[in-house]
Amino acid sequence: MFKTFFNAFKIKEVRKRLLFDLLILVIIRIGSQIPIPGVDPEQIKSLMDQLLGGGDGGILMAITGGSLERMSILALGITPYITSSIVMQLLTIAIPGLEEMQRDGEDGRKKIAAITRYLTIGLAILESGAMAIGYRQLLTEYNALNVICVIAAMTAGSAFLMWLGERVTERGVGNGISIVLTINIISSFPQDAMNLYEKFVKGRTVASMVLNSAIIIVVVLGLSVLVILLNDAIRKIPVQYAKKIQGNKMMGGNSTHIPVRVNTAGVIPVIFAASLLQFPIIVSNMAGYKGTGWWSEVLKYVNSQYWFNTSNWKYSVGIIAYVALVIFFAYFYTSITFNPVEIANNLKKSGGFVPGIRPGKPTSEYLNSALNYIIFIGAVGLTIVAIIPYIFNGLFGASVSFGGTSIIIVVSVVIETANQVESLMLVRNYKGFLND
Repeated sequence: MFKTFFNAFKIKEVRKRLLFDLLILVIIRIGSQIPIPGVDPEQIKSLMDQLLGGGDGGILMAITGGSLERMSILALGITPYITSSIVMQLLTIAIPGLEEMQRDGEDGRKKIAAITRYLTIGLAILESGAMAIGYRQLLTEYNALNVICVIAAMTAGSAFLMWLGERVTERGVGNGISIVLTINIISSFPQDAMNLYEKFVKGRTVASMVLNSAIIIVVVLGLSVLVILLNDAIRKIPVQYAKKIQGNKMMGGNSTHIPVRVNTAGVIPVIFAASLLQFPIIVSNMAGYKGTGWWSEVLKYVNSQYWFNTSNWKYSVGIIAYVALVIFFAYFYTSITFNPVEIANNLKKSGGFVPGIRPGKPTSEYLNSALNYIIFIGAVGLTIVAIIPYIFNGLFGASVSFGGTSIIIVVSVVIETANQVESLMLVRNYKGFLND
């Protein structure tokens, strides 16, 4: 992979795209350091540690690159755009007009992209308004002017990130939104490495330092390898096309396959599950809940900071709800993005069939059965990657802002970007061959 990027810099066209990516990333990191006017910096750190420190809240800090923790103008990150994109995917399935628009070629996709942008702005205004009003103690003075200033700054920051992401997709390498998300996560790695060093390595004997360092490296590399296996693993469903005569020629008769990824839903199930469990905690804090009574017990069960805690194991029961949600969202998201009935009908129209399976309904049932099995394997793999950091956090206090979700995102995006770099190099080689 490193060799791919090294060779890419030798090609002028690819080098310009990679340098453009680098320039955008520098701009994003500078923007994440600019504070919002009217915010009290002394109140930010303590409140954010209370609300978001460790556990699922670490995901929010990671994907915003620490901007949320500092309440910078990019505090919302790219999350409003991601949420809008997911909502539009769901609405496209539910609303026939949007589904027709999506099938309407390039013009339809541009219209959906425009709607997604407007929805992103709306969500950014809603989220920033909720934060400005709910966390009013962060403001130097709680008044209408400061609230409007915070909403305007955070909304503009989110829109700016969306625009930068689209420019990266257009003029750089890789999916711009994914690149923005990844650089934010990677920016937290040095601080997390320092925290792990001070917690498990600093001040210990040489043997303990070596052993603890080796364990940390093995765990991170093991999770990364598992993510790579999940991303690359596919089930190839064979497809055969019937022979037919057109004029004096025999057509068809070739064979191919339908590639079905084991991790069909990507990182979406993990993000949805973590966000859903974190939602009551954030709402309770915004409402000024003091943490007393039966509701405080409920919040501890859904708070990953209490899972696998040796002093009180009962709260670890909450991991069952987390696993169930990951599996549910894996099936749910795949069901709206992969339609066995539509695939079976398309195969039937084009004269294709799965060997040993009759066209039409039997084919859709076979695809659905195979898909259910594949989804379960992918969901189990995702769950393992997501849970291991929680186990280490609870048992050993290895609290870091990145976790299984962050590793899944970073590894997936790096692989995707490397593949696109290889494609650009291949296209360039083909052009050179044709010009010769």
